[in-house]
Amino acid sequence: MKRVLLSMVITGSMLVVSSVASVAYSQDQEGLPAPDADKGAELYTDGDSARGIISCASCHGDAGNSTLSDNPNLAGLPYEYINKQLLDFVKQDGADRAKRLGADGADSIMAPFAALLEEEDRANIAYYLSTQELDLDTAPAASNEDTMERGQQIWRGGIPEKRVPACAACHGASGAGIPGEFPRLAGQYPDYIAEQLHLFSTGDRDNSAEMHDIADRMSDADIAAVADYAAGLR
Repeated sequence: MKRVLLSMVITGSMLVVSSVASVAYSQDQEGLPAPDADKGAELYTDGDSARGIISCASCHGDAGNSTLSDNPNLAGLPYEYINKQLLDFVKQDGADRAKRLGADGADSIMAPFAALLEEEDRANIAYYLSTQELDLDTAPAASNEDTMERGQQIWRGGIPEKRVPACAACHGASGAGIPGEFPRLAGQYPDYIAEQLHLFSTGDRDNSAEMHDIADRMSDADIAAVADYAAGLR
């Protein structure tokens, strides 16, 4: 009973903190140019050779449906989320580092590409991708039967003894996420999910204090299990 109550308290606290963060983030977004999906589609698909911007589709696939496990599916992710992540790959004025780095503190592979994007470019690409649909016929699915039960336990109930809340509390029972707040994880590549959890844990990805605290309490086996389970959600 105590463990159940602890899980509920942690989950409730996480939701309150996330809601506050969401409000603050929404305020930060005031003044963004009105996004243009057509311009976003053009830049995503073809790039802009005059500015050295390569096609996003070359890595993230047609309409954001990636065919490479190292590169995440972006189709249908929230506009606000994609916009913020593109900004976080770039070191901002006055900052010691970018909020999203690669392993061992190296620059993310996305850093040089994101650095070339203007504010309007980010908004247009993010809006375009948010209007696309994830192709569930080709999206990754759970594949490790040995860890399925453990992954489900973590997703639905967290790990109370480690003060890890249920993933479903923020990312939804079906992994669909909450637009503008938490990304969809269903149909995402499990290797990518696991990699991001490791980066959160080490602090190399430093754009969510809540996710750092959660991932830091998880073992490699916990991460692998829940990442595989999340990929199979629909």
